Amino acid sequence: MPLLLAALLVAGCTTPSVQAAPELHQLRVEVLAVHPHDPDAFTQGLELHDGLLYESTGRYGQSDLRVVDPTTGHVQHQVRLPVTFFGEGLTLVDDRIWQLTWREGVAIEWDRERLVERSRVNYSGEGWGICYDQPRDRLVMSDGSATLTFRDPDTFAATGSVTVTRSGTAQHMLNELECVGDHVYANVWQTDEIVRIDLATGRVDAVVDASGLLPAHQRRTADVLNGIAAVPGTDTFLITGKLWPSLFEVRFVPDE
Repeated sequence: MPLLLAALLVAGCTTPSVQAAPELHQLRVEVLAVHPHDPDAFTQGLELHDGLLYESTGRYGQSDLRVVDPTTGHVQHQVRLPVTFFGEGLTLVDDRIWQLTWREGVAIEWDRERLVERSRVNYSGEGWGICYDQPRDRLVMSDGSATLTFRDPDTFAATGSVTVTRSGTAQHMLNELECVGDHVYANVWQTDEIVRIDLATGRVDAVVDASGLLPAHQRRTADVLNGIAAVPGTDTFLITGKLWPSLFEVRFVPDE
């Protein structure tokens, strides 16, 4: 008998219990419907509100903010960003829209109804994805690192942060975000994965495999998966990618 175990038994102690690691759920995409999507849209942010899809697109000289019919793909309203801005994620807060820029360090606040600019706010670092955590009245922002920054939805001031981990390792490359309840869903840049993050702990508790959505001939001209919009009142989502010709209505289900 090992000496340490013998000593513990003599002392009337039991061996310490090993706590099981929290389960990491493996999910896949169940496609419910496929809708047209502008194949020239370099999608950076996506959100559904009152039946309309609000989309932010990137690339210098091509970035815009647009309102889209999610069923037909028709762009109903579109506003170009200055040519020096590379558009990134967006989110809606009541009658306003916050839209990020990539390396310009500027967040643009828009009037949702008219798509008229209301203000600009500066921030440090890069802007990737953003969503509105309504239950806690805060914005959640990604910058490509493993850190999610919390921000005031009115002033955009930073109020805190959380480090995202996956099986105990920092999860980097967090891109477009979608807040749903106590979680945030995030695209992992340059992959076909979507991770579900517990906002209280930063722990990834589920990974969605979203590969294989586009046929091979469309995949050759498309860029990476990017864009998640929850369909309010349901367990379904709209997802797409940069330069994707399709918008997929999906459900995330166990990968059995």
